Amino acid sequence: MFYCCSRRRIMIKLFKVKEKQRELAENASSGPPVKKQSAGELRLHKDISELNLPKSCTIQFPNGKDDLMNFEVSIRPDDGYYLGGTFLFSFQVSPIYPHEAPKVKCKTKVYHPNIDLEGNVCLNILREDWKPVLNINTVIYGLYHLFTEPNYEDPLNHDAAAVLRENPKMFESNVRRAMAGGYVGQTFFPRCI
Repeated sequence: MFYCCSRRRIMIKLFKVKEKQRELAENASSGPPVKKQSAGELRLHKDISELNLPKSCTIQFPNGKDDLMNFEVSIRPDDGYYLGGTFLFSFQVSPIYPHEAPKVKCKTKVYHPNIDLEGNVCLNILREDWKPVLNINTVIYGLYHLFTEPNYEDPLNHDAAAVLRENPKMFESNVRRAMAGGYVGQTFFPRCI
């Protein structure tokens, strides 16, 4: 009995020694230990390397290139109601991406039927129509499209949607006032042009 337990301890020590040797060999060959990337990070890296954005869209990594999972996209529409404005979006990408859509928030306060005053974005491909075959490029084009063709039929900002539906000239005036840095109703919008 004592022999059996003693033998087991020796075997456990041998396994620990071999494991330690393997770790040392791995670390010695490559310098500091390399962080293993999740499948989501690998896919996101591929998506970012294949981005084909319109000239009016740019991507920034405020936390540095080591944090691909959190980045910002700046959209400057070159057509439509929002021509000349600059709108900043934050992206948070899950480790299980692309099986889960990125979380996108508009950091620029904007008078828009599909973006509420807290920055939540109503874009079908970020919700029920998300599929793993979609990518970051698709999301950015979707956001860009919200500025060239705002949709009053699926609103988050119901007041802006009603004005767009019932009085497009008034909507255009409200957008211009908001982008210049002014009030629309009781809400103040900082300048974004």
